[in-house]
Amino acid sequence: MKSRLLPLIALAAVLGSAVAAPASYLVAMMPKSKGNAYFVSCKAGAEQAARELGIEFLFDGPTDPNAARQNEIIENWITLGVDVIAVAAENKEAISTALRKAQKQGIKVITYDADAMPDARSFFVNQATPQGIGYTLMDEAGRLLGGKGEFALIVASLTAGNQREWQKHIEERLAAKYPGIRLVAVRPCDDLKDRAQAEATALMSAHPRLDLILAICSPAVPGAAEAVKQAGKVGRVKVVGLGLPSENRRYVHEGVTDSVVLWKTEDLGYLAVYSAVALVKGELKPGSTSIRAGKLGTFEIRGDNILLGQPFVFTRDNIDQFDF
Repeated sequence: MKSRLLPLIALAAVLGSAVAAPASYLVAMMPKSKGNAYFVSCKAGAEQAARELGIEFLFDGPTDPNAARQNEIIENWITLGVDVIAVAAENKEAISTALRKAQKQGIKVITYDADAMPDARSFFVNQATPQGIGYTLMDEAGRLLGGKGEFALIVASLTAGNQREWQKHIEERLAAKYPGIRLVAVRPCDDLKDRAQAEATALMSAHPRLDLILAICSPAVPGAAEAVKQAGKVGRVKVVGLGLPSENRRYVHEGVTDSVVLWKTEDLGYLAVYSAVALVKGELKPGSTSIRAGKLGTFEIRGDNILLGQPFVFTRDNIDQFDF
């Protein structure tokens, strides 16, 4: 542990935003894409935790999902000599080599939102279990379809570990519980709203009997909703997905999107920073069964997964209660 205030000042423009305090641990946090509103919300919670803990904090990542760029930034952080890295992995296999290198240099590593390979980090701060997320999303789709019809998936990318896990459990739930529903296509949107809108438009054209679009990354839900609205198919093609209340509130109230599934994203960033600091201080170690994170209280640890909680369903009845 040593102060890096002067290097931080010199490198802030290159490495991204920083919250600095002298003579403290340096936590470097990486999103999959730093312009995504989901990760902007995570950052807000992380910065609050950093201020409470009195640590130095860096937040940087690619401008869009890019595994190679994530590796480049981690190499920079290894050179800088950060104390701990918290990363949302775009590609769990691709990023793990760089994370293993960081560990060999004595840098602690945790993941959040999207995991790396287990040997490339100590703990994963898990927003909810992949099964819980996948089942909740599929159950929302099944409820809207009344147990029959066609739907398509829009994902962030075909390689992101968390997207693949969620899709696996969506398909598992589909096979077990909804024999009258058929998945007709899976399309990536590169974590971009405009690309999601274009993909949703193409899906409706290619599948004229399409009944529902299930979007499982935050920019894709409003993107799909806008496509449905522009196509004049509100009520005919339903939208449900994984996204931020703030980005979907208008579409929910307009009846374009029926429901949005998520968790409290600021809490995820907050818990990730508290977990990172506990790890580097030696308070979080293999075999730990719980962790206390400031104002949020105590969280369960299952194996090497720190669990934020269960997914939450935002609807017209409750969405105005949330401001993230």
